[in-house]
Amino acid sequence: MQKMYSETSRLERVNKEMLPKEETIRFLLDYSKALSVIDYNKLKFEALLN
Repeated sequence: MQKMYSETSRLERVNKEMLPKEETIRFLLDYSKALSVIDYNKLKFEALLN
C-alpha cells in the first residue's frame, strides 16, 4: 500500500478530463480561507467570513 501512494503521478497516466479547472481550485481555496470553525464546549459552529 505504501508503494502505491508514494509514487509520483506521471503525466501519461493522468486523465486530462479529470483535471480540475483553475476556477474550481480558486473557489475551493477562497472558501477554505473564509471558513471558520469555532469549538465551544462540545458544540461546533461554522461561520463563513465573507
